[in-house]
Amino acid sequence: MITTVVRKDGRAAVTAPPTLRSHVRSYVSRVRGGDIGALPAVLGLVVLCTVFSIMRPSFLTAGNFANLFTQGAAVTLIAMGLVFVLLLGEIDLSAGFASGVCAAILANVVTVLGHPWYVAVLAAIVTGVVIGTVLGFLVAKIGIPSFVVTLAGFLAFQGIVLMLMEEGTNISVRDEVLVAIANRNLSPVLGWLLAAVAVAGYAAVQLLRHRTRASRRLVTDPIAVVFARIGGLALVLGTAVFILNLERSRNVVISSLKGVPIVVPIIAVLLVFWTFVLQRTSYGRHVYAVGGNKEAARRAGIDVDRIRISVFVICSSMAAVGGIVAASRANSVDPNTGGSNVLLYAVGAAVIGGTSLFGGKGRVLDAVLGGAVVAVIDNGMGLMGYSSGVKYVVTGVVLLLAASVDAFSRRRSAATGNR
Repeated sequence: MITTVVRKDGRAAVTAPPTLRSHVRSYVSRVRGGDIGALPAVLGLVVLCTVFSIMRPSFLTAGNFANLFTQGAAVTLIAMGLVFVLLLGEIDLSAGFASGVCAAILANVVTVLGHPWYVAVLAAIVTGVVIGTVLGFLVAKIGIPSFVVTLAGFLAFQGIVLMLMEEGTNISVRDEVLVAIANRNLSPVLGWLLAAVAVAGYAAVQLLRHRTRASRRLVTDPIAVVFARIGGLALVLGTAVFILNLERSRNVVISSLKGVPIVVPIIAVLLVFWTFVLQRTSYGRHVYAVGGNKEAARRAGIDVDRIRISVFVICSSMAAVGGIVAASRANSVDPNTGGSNVLLYAVGAAVIGGTSLFGGKGRVLDAVLGGAVVAVIDNGMGLMGYSSGVKYVVTGVVLLLAASVDAFSRRRSAATGNR
């Protein structure tokens, strides 16, 4: 494709279409200019997996691979919601215990009151929406800093969980559908089918985008890069499904254990949905605009208060989904659900994945990548026999490094003019 550009003197100039070499050079230039995206998280994930695989060969077994998905699912889902809040330069310290409140509502509705699972799920999500609306209103309309509002929520929601749990009662979750979310697997055939659909859908989107931009004489990525992305996704999904379809049961005679955990496609669907919302809708553009410069966004006609309230609603709603998954995995809800290190890991996952604490930069995919890093650290160090204290120290160091990389990349971007 021939691309026409306008020179500084106002005359048209014709340039050659981008090549694979020019694309690589452009990417390297962006990285040097501070636009590193999720590169540190990906490299960190590769290094961590390599180290743990060498030191503990059991890390690479099919059973442990499946555990990584279920172990990090709740944190990843909460981190997805936190990405929206962080994009505005805000913070939600209550997300962990908000998930606990929603999980407690779920358990009470389905177990104590005896309602069907879908009523319990709806009640939990509605609770998350209400929590997010209240927090967002206090921040956007009253003007209380998000740190103070959500810190108050962090404290208050602990008390609400205790009251819902009757000061320490453990409520079991026995509904088969709810238990299946984090404890059952898809059939091997269905796993392959979903992987094929995912690759085909991604390929269709990429090729259609390339064709549309080419037809409008816009600069496009080289077709080799497009096919490389599609092939990379096919390789990753194919490898993951192959490993997860291996038999993981220690005694096949008693029971068989293989297939993709059900929680994986749930995370994938939410990832695609929220990515579409952020990158392909006017709402998503408004979120980035407010996060980049709130006053400029206001002058451009964006309802800043509505955007600020909405991100807290999304965050608490995703916290509710995370609470549902946590309740499913534990088959119960207790006063500590959503507490302990849940919030710290969720915030860490979003930041480690590449979302900036300063606002304006981040993707929902960052939460998934960061959640994978956190899960690998927790799982790998557990296999090596390290204490919880050591896990916290290492996770804290990784989070500090991620924040340092973010600060460095911002300074680099400002110095090179790539804002």
